[in-house]
Amino acid sequence: MTDTSSHPADTPLYPIREVSRLTGVNSVTLRAWERRYGLIRPQRTPKGHRLYAREDIERVERILQWLNRGVPVSQVKDLLDQPEAASAPEPASDDWQSQRRQLTAAVETLDLGRLETLFNQSLALYPVSTCLAELWQPAVRELEEHWDDQLGAHLQRLSLEAFLRTRIGTRLYHANQVSLGPTLLVTPLPEDPGPLWLLLAALAASDAGYRVQLFDGPLPFAELPLAVERLKASALLLASGRAERADLIRRQLPRLAEQLEVPLALCGPVARIRESELSDSGVALLGDDLPQAVARLRPLLRDG
Repeated sequence: MTDTSSHPADTPLYPIREVSRLTGVNSVTLRAWERRYGLIRPQRTPKGHRLYAREDIERVERILQWLNRGVPVSQVKDLLDQPEAASAPEPASDDWQSQRRQLTAAVETLDLGRLETLFNQSLALYPVSTCLAELWQPAVRELEEHWDDQLGAHLQRLSLEAFLRTRIGTRLYHANQVSLGPTLLVTPLPEDPGPLWLLLAALAASDAGYRVQLFDGPLPFAELPLAVERLKASALLLASGRAERADLIRRQLPRLAEQLEVPLALCGPVARIRESELSDSGVALLGDDLPQAVARLRPLLRDG
């Protein structure tokens, strides 16, 4: 592990904002890895600012590799100095399963305090893409399956939507203040019962560096070209957790794609459900894995 005596005086050192840019791990997470788990130990300036050597950055990349293999952050430290052939410990997947169970239970019992803890803890310790793939997307899918025939389902949905709208909205606001990336207009399709998939898509897009302009209610299709123009959006991203009407999918979306001068993309379960009907249209189908969907969008942009 890195300490202040392990680097020659002429070793290049990087501030935390640059390490965050290079690795994609936000500064809050980097600090949590250091304070809670001792995974990295950067040098400090006389004023206490963190400085990272190239070895620290490589260590962060190795941490990400273990996390992406499903290893809980609490088990990563013991693996970092082992040979590369070391395999992920068997209990790793159980950690995410446990978190998903806690998350769905918190929503079903309206335990907002527990929900707050899980949200903050997951995003502090893991990259956003990992949190979405391993925790939030699977939990929302499971909840939506139960909500079809469960007493109190509407209350649970609205409570979760209100919670995520506030937390993700705050993150978007602060991220937009410093983002230099392209503007992405994100809005739902009309039959989506609520903005859960939309909010998670917006979080994934913001994490990928976009300036996200989010409308959590559907806009009339006739006004979407105007919204794209006035907001100077580089792309329009539509999301839905439902299949949506056949006429909207087969006629209105392809027509809208022809009217826009920027890419029109579709994500969430609707993109998977309606894939065969839109495969030959001008609508970009990004799938329902949201971090992957946002990654697929970038090459479609004119400046991508």
